[in-house]
Amino acid sequence: MSPAESNDPAKKAIWEIESTNPDIVTPVETALREVIDPEIGLNVIELGLVRNVALKDNGEKAHVTMIMTTPFCPYAPALLEMTRSKAEEATGKPASIEMGMELWDLSYMEEGAGAEWGLF
Repeated sequence: MSPAESNDPAKKAIWEIESTNPDIVTPVETALREVIDPEIGLNVIELGLVRNVALKDNGEKAHVTMIMTTPFCPYAPALLEMTRSKAEEATGKPASIEMGMELWDLSYMEEGAGAEWGLF
């Protein structure tokens, strides 16, 4: 299942790079899978936290939009910075990150990701 897919089509993330730069989707997804939420033990892709990845300024900069599982996540600053850094590494371009205001719910998770938690 692609990182932009969800069990609920209404909750599907839109990664702009899927249509503009499909060649970097896999390297970005692979890199972002290394960013683990220390409280939950799942990565930001499995959790569905990365809502968009785009190239801006004529493809010169990467930009990631990400949400947290809870509004007051104590690990938010570290997760945001790790995600930004991994996006920069994977794209080879300076990267910025934005914390989206969308509320996360379980349907954002990849299929089977919540099995160990008894969620699916």
